[in-house]
Amino acid sequence: MSEPVSSQRDRTPSPNPDVCVVGSGVAGALVAYSLSRHGHEVVILEAGPWFDPSNRLQRMEKALRPDRHFEEVWDMGGPRDQYTSSGDVFYGLNRTRVKGVGGTTLHWLGAAERYHEKDFEMNTRYGLASDWPISYEDLRPYYARAERELGVAGTDDNPFAPPRKQEYPMEAFPPSYSDSLFADACDDLGITMHTIPQARNSEPFDGRSQCLGFSTCIPVCPSGAKYSADVHVRKARAEGARIVDRAPVQRVVLDDRGEHVEAAVYATSDGERHRQTADQFVLACGAVEIPRLLLLSATDRYPDGLANNSGTVGQYFMDHPIVRIRGTLDQPTNQNPIGFYTSGSEQFYDHEEPTPGSLKVVFENVNPVGPGRMLRGGDTGTREDLSDPFTGDAWGDELLEQMRAETPNRQVGMLANAELLPRKENTVTLDHSRTDNFGNPVPDVSWNLGSHVRETMSYAREKQRDIMDKLGATITAESDLANPRQASHKLGTTRMGTDPSESVVGPTLRTHDLRNLYIASGSVFVTGGATHPTLTIAALALKAADHVNERL
Repeated sequence: MSEPVSSQRDRTPSPNPDVCVVGSGVAGALVAYSLSRHGHEVVILEAGPWFDPSNRLQRMEKALRPDRHFEEVWDMGGPRDQYTSSGDVFYGLNRTRVKGVGGTTLHWLGAAERYHEKDFEMNTRYGLASDWPISYEDLRPYYARAERELGVAGTDDNPFAPPRKQEYPMEAFPPSYSDSLFADACDDLGITMHTIPQARNSEPFDGRSQCLGFSTCIPVCPSGAKYSADVHVRKARAEGARIVDRAPVQRVVLDDRGEHVEAAVYATSDGERHRQTADQFVLACGAVEIPRLLLLSATDRYPDGLANNSGTVGQYFMDHPIVRIRGTLDQPTNQNPIGFYTSGSEQFYDHEEPTPGSLKVVFENVNPVGPGRMLRGGDTGTREDLSDPFTGDAWGDELLEQMRAETPNRQVGMLANAELLPRKENTVTLDHSRTDNFGNPVPDVSWNLGSHVRETMSYAREKQRDIMDKLGATITAESDLANPRQASHKLGTTRMGTDPSESVVGPTLRTHDLRNLYIASGSVFVTGGATHPTLTIAALALKAADHVNERL
C-alpha cells in the first residue's frame, strides 16, 4: 500500500545518493525501480502527496457528482497549480495532469499502444518535422519490457501495428456489443477494426485484481486494475528507494564550473528549502514542469536556463487534438457501462503522402447520460469550466425529452486523435505576471494548430461521418474543429537529437550540456504520432535507466 502523507514526516535530504529522480509518474517510477533493483541508492522528489488507495472510492464519488469539477478528484488547482494559456486554442492544463505519487497515470485512460515505425522517420519519409535519433527497432525490446512492467492486455489482431515478437502479458478485453454494431458498418466500408491494448488487468496480474467494471477509468479506477505508476513507486521503495512527497523542486543548481548538476533545491510545506545532492539526476516531471524547472534554474552564466544552449527548451510542445462525433440509433447500444475503449482502427495511421497525417480512430462505449448534463443545458462537449452553464441550448422539458429518448442508452460515438507536427511556436514558457504559492513564475502553455493537423482533423471528421451514415445513426453532436480539446498527451519541449544546437538530449536521454542530467519524459519526443504515448514514455524511461546504470 502507498504511504499516507501524515506518516512520512522526514523530508530532509538523503546524504548523497547515487540518483535523484524528480517526479514519480510512469517515467520517474520506472527509472527509480529499475535503478533500485540494480542496487543503487535512489531518492524520488515528488511535488504532490501520496494518495491512499483506500480512498479511491471516495474519489470516484467526487467524479460522479455534477457539482464537482474534474480537477478536484485529484486535488488539482489553487495557487500551487496556477498556469496561463496564450495560444490560439485554450489549453486546460490542470485537467490534463495530476501532481502526486503516480502522476497523471492516476487518471489516464489506460490505452497502451506502440508508436509506428513511421513516427520515428517523419522527415525521411515525408520531408516533415525531424527524424528521431533512434528507430522503432532500437526501442522494440524496451516496448516489450514496458508491456510486462505495466501489465498490458492485448492480442495480435491489428494488421496495421508495428512488428512485435513477444505476446502480450494478458489476454485482450473482448469487443463490446456497441463495437459489434460498428463492425458491420466498417465491413461495408472496407475499414478494419481491432482491439486496443490496455494497461488494465483482464485477469489478476501483479498482485492486482482484474477489471471490475466501475466504468470511471477517467478519472479514477477504484479497484486498481488499471495500471498507475504508484505501483512502481511502491516497488522501488521495496528495493530501498526513498520517496519524499510534497517536495516540489524549485530549481536545479550546478557546480562552480557549470558542467554538472550539484543539487536539486526543493521546498517543503513548513517553508524550508533543502538541497538534495546526488551523483546523477533524472528529470521525470513531464513536458510542462521539466522545461519550467530548467528555465527557473537560469543563472548569470546561463541566462536562458539550464541545458538550453540550443535555445529549444520549452519549444515544440505537442498534444493530440480530439475529433469527436456522437449519434443515436433506433436500438439499444450499450446498457452496461464499460468506461474504456475496446476497439479502434489504425487503418488511417500509416500513409503514403505527407498529408493528411496519421489518425487513431476509437469507437466509444458511451455510458448512459449522467446528471451533469442537466447542469450544462444538454451539452455533451463540456470543457468543465465556467463556460459550461452557457454552452448548452436545451433546458427543461426539451432536455428531459432528449434524455428519455436515450434511455435505454441508444448512443454511439467515435473519437480520433489527429497527428500534430512539432511547431517551434508551440511552447511552454514562464509567465512572470503570475506566480505560484512559492513565488515562482507560472508556466504558460501556447498551443496552436497548423494546416497539417487541420487537414488531418477534417479527414477524420469525413471518415467518422461515413461510418455514422453507414450505421444509420442520427448525428447529435460533433466537436468543434476550430477549438478542439486536447487528449492530455503532453509531448515535446526537451526534444531528442544528435545535434546539440537543435536538441536538448541525445539518444541516451542525457542532456547535451550537462554530463549528469538525464530526462525521462514525453518531453523528449521529436514527433507526436497519433496514438497514446504512455507506453513509449515507459519504454524510453527503461532505456534511460539502463544508460544511467551504465554510468554508475
